[in-house]
Amino acid sequence: MATTRKGQRTEAAFLDAARQVFAEKGYFNAKINDIAQAANRSSASFYNYYENKEEILDALLGEFSHEIVAGAQFGKGADPLDTIRGSVQAYWHSYRKYLAEMIGLFQMSMTDPAYTQRWRENRAAGIQGVIAVNKAVEKAGHPIRLDHATLASALVSMLEAFCWTWLVAGGEAGVAAPDDETAIETLSAMWYRTVFFHSENASPTN
Repeated sequence: MATTRKGQRTEAAFLDAARQVFAEKGYFNAKINDIAQAANRSSASFYNYYENKEEILDALLGEFSHEIVAGAQFGKGADPLDTIRGSVQAYWHSYRKYLAEMIGLFQMSMTDPAYTQRWRENRAAGIQGVIAVNKAVEKAGHPIRLDHATLASALVSMLEAFCWTWLVAGGEAGVAAPDDETAIETLSAMWYRTVFFHSENASPTN
């Protein structure tokens, strides 16, 4: 990581350029020279910050994970549904922002064991965020009668698959593409209802 302001600006320029190039060319087709040109820097300068294309992908994925965790916030006195909606919104918009990186990660995970593990680590950040929200919901007086880790895995799987289907794979045959608000509200309602159906304060008719 760069320590000087100039170095930090250069590193940021490479990250922004990599995101742009990955989106335009795809991760597999992107080249170091493409990233350097988009950053208005030399290819030699690139290697002062990153050893290879995989390393800059890792850096971008780290930013994605950070944004997901930051989005899973539960303020004192907050409405649980608002908190869940905020977490879903952060995931949806971050997934779109880092779409090229997510595609690259998934593609690499199919052939490279190191990236299979990186994919698991990426999911783990989301899972920890979901667990944090659900624990906060319980502390606010809404007990959840489900195993937190298993529930978090299922919810992240739902978010991940839904985002991939609509943001990467072109959607479902015969189903109109949802706008952002519809997607976020639907996912939030599914998470909320799953949690509160199993709350000690809720009945199956709620």
